[in-house]
Amino acid sequence: MTTRSEYRVDPKLDTVAHEDHHILPTAGGYALGVMRIAFGFYFLWAFVDKMFGLGFATPAERSVINGGSPTTGYLSGVEGPLAGFYNGMAGSAVVDFLFMAGLLGIGLTLVLGAGARVGALAGALMYLFMYGASLPTVTNPFLDDHLTGAIVMLVIAAIPAAWSYLGLGSWWARIAPAWLR
Repeated sequence: MTTRSEYRVDPKLDTVAHEDHHILPTAGGYALGVMRIAFGFYFLWAFVDKMFGLGFATPAERSVINGGSPTTGYLSGVEGPLAGFYNGMAGSAVVDFLFMAGLLGIGLTLVLGAGARVGALAGALMYLFMYGASLPTVTNPFLDDHLTGAIVMLVIAAIPAAWSYLGLGSWWARIAPAWLR
């Protein structure tokens, strides 16, 4: 039987290791890295499309650079128990700014791996806000893609290997203040 004293903690990765074997296999680290980058690209793409109106989710005439609001279309159409809350925020300059800054910041931190914990926690919060806007859910009484996205963001935030594999997480852990790691 193995006792706790036979394990050592790797301070760089916040993981428990036994001898020279990390609990997370290398393939798992790469899988987390790919997942982090994919979700980061999802947020970055939303930012770029809303900013420039590339015609995917946002037509050019409703882009931010053409004076459009990135929140009006989505938030003004919210129905359900939280409709008043979300409809009231639609088109607000402060909400528009925070939303766009959030998309950009979350996207960059996840793609790069630097600051990925903070970015993933902010991403989880954004997903939870979008989940509230989508209530009641259509295909499942509780679970939808926003809630599962929030869960993925929490997994990325909780596992330091997700920041380092295919990213700058190890470098960030050396230079950033503890509260930003």
